[in-house]
Amino acid sequence: MTEKFPAKRAEMTDFEILLRKAGYSVPQAAEHLDYSESHIYRWVRGEEKPRDGVIRLLELEVDRRSPPKNKGGFTFIDLFAGIGGLRKAMEGAGGRCVFTSEWDKFAQQTYLANFPDNRPIAGDIREVDAAAIPEHDVLVAGFPCQPFSIAGVSKKNALGRRHGFDDETQGTLFFDVLRILMAHRPAAFLLENVKNLRSHDRGRTFEVIKRKLEDELGYKLQTQVIDAAHYVPQHRERIVMVGFREDVPFSFDDIALPRRGHRVMRDILHPENGLEIPERHYTLGENAVVSEKYTLSDKLWQYLQDYAAKHRARGNGFGFGLVDGESIARTLSARYYKDGSEILISRGEGKNPRRLTPRECARLMGYGEDFRIPVSDTQAYKQFGNSVAVPVFAEVARIMRPHILWLTKNQAETLGRVG
Repeated sequence: MTEKFPAKRAEMTDFEILLRKAGYSVPQAAEHLDYSESHIYRWVRGEEKPRDGVIRLLELEVDRRSPPKNKGGFTFIDLFAGIGGLRKAMEGAGGRCVFTSEWDKFAQQTYLANFPDNRPIAGDIREVDAAAIPEHDVLVAGFPCQPFSIAGVSKKNALGRRHGFDDETQGTLFFDVLRILMAHRPAAFLLENVKNLRSHDRGRTFEVIKRKLEDELGYKLQTQVIDAAHYVPQHRERIVMVGFREDVPFSFDDIALPRRGHRVMRDILHPENGLEIPERHYTLGENAVVSEKYTLSDKLWQYLQDYAAKHRARGNGFGFGLVDGESIARTLSARYYKDGSEILISRGEGKNPRRLTPRECARLMGYGEDFRIPVSDTQAYKQFGNSVAVPVFAEVARIMRPHILWLTKNQAETLGRVG
């Protein structure tokens, strides 16, 4: 039987102290770092010096396990949570998650690997009673944009039928956001969706959303379309919707927006020169070279070139997206697992390009090196393609924070006076 740590010595090495703080036994460290147990034991005993990348990974794990430094935070719930991108953003602003809902079992697996809560993840939000959700200061949701059934309102008017709060949104997942907001009246909300939500159904869908949030629930709504290319090397425009229960001086003008394109693909690609430690099947060997499995086959590469040429001849812009280290990529989508065509990495003249590895996808979405990917490549591609770009929403959460705290403090003082 393998021992958890070597026999206790008079003085532990720095590496052993770090390993213990990270919560790893030697076998666990070997599995997580992708080194042999004998390698780990030599580092523990001080016989060899581990690479800087190994130390960094362990330090990141120690930071992740550390309790939040900011005790004066706020609570939030994470709906349509995916793999937790919005949660990471809100936690970075001092938030504490008190409830999570996500229906996909594979996304739940990734979420739990990175946020090991002592409570289960709720499944389908449509089956959750709003009264069963804990009180919270902020509702956070990247709700799916389903078509809204808003046709026929005039006919319902003529027939004397209701078409109020429930009727225009029933059958859509946005309805569940509304009913929870109505039941709990949190101080604020943060919602995310595709840019085209504004133009869907000639703008009528967004008008319904706006009217429900502002006129019927009384929230002060502000919206902004933000391109993730200001933070990561990916063109990804999303609409951000922020609402407060009361008037506060919140403004999207307070966002510190970096220069678009200051980060390029080289910043997220595997260096393949030994500066990284090999990870799973993504990178192999002493230099952590990207596995050949990510290189497109001759057949697939020829198909994509022919497909692009056919559409160019018709005057269309459809085709693959080939990038190099100085590029900004197209939007990573949930279909990336099919052929990787929207973001293909050039490997030089005469060589077939390759897909991104799941780790590179994580970096492209703004997740740190400590983010765990416990699922298959196919599921990982779907999850990162459906995720938010974390740094965008971390910045939005940062400028929301003072207004959230002001509202929650005011509420507490009012309740204190009433009590």
